[in-house]
Amino acid sequence: MKSQIEDLRKKIYEIQESGSIASLYVIEQEVSETQDDALLGGFYANILELAMERLTQALEAPRKLDMNEVEDFATLRALYEYALEHYDASSLDDASALFEILAGLSDDDKFSDAMQRHNKAIKSKINLDTFLEKVADVALTEHNGTFYISEFK
Repeated sequence: MKSQIEDLRKKIYEIQESGSIASLYVIEQEVSETQDDALLGGFYANILELAMERLTQALEAPRKLDMNEVEDFATLRALYEYALEHYDASSLDDASALFEILAGLSDDDKFSDAMQRHNKAIKSKINLDTFLEKVADVALTEHNGTFYISEFK
């Protein structure tokens, strides 16, 4: 098991050096199965670090991220997950700012609209559990297969 974790750490490092968020997501299941909290925490920190770098590049360019381009897609996913973490932790100002950035960052109108709806819920003081229960249509979102809450009641 120790050798497997060391091999996985090496693979993560190599992928991080390549700058590919999408490649990190490809090995996500493998990392999760190790049940090594330090490895898992570092893994998601690597994804977030790369996503923040790509966010900075996009803002400096300026350019919108293309949902049809694999690295842009993975970047949006990572930043969305980060925004949800803030929302779940009741860091509403941070979550709101991230959803606002995401709404303007993507070239996909449906994604941008969904991020605006997330932000509107936060501004209305709706916590994440209530948002998921009363505002979001989680079943339809799962049916559609989007990585973000894309359907609403």
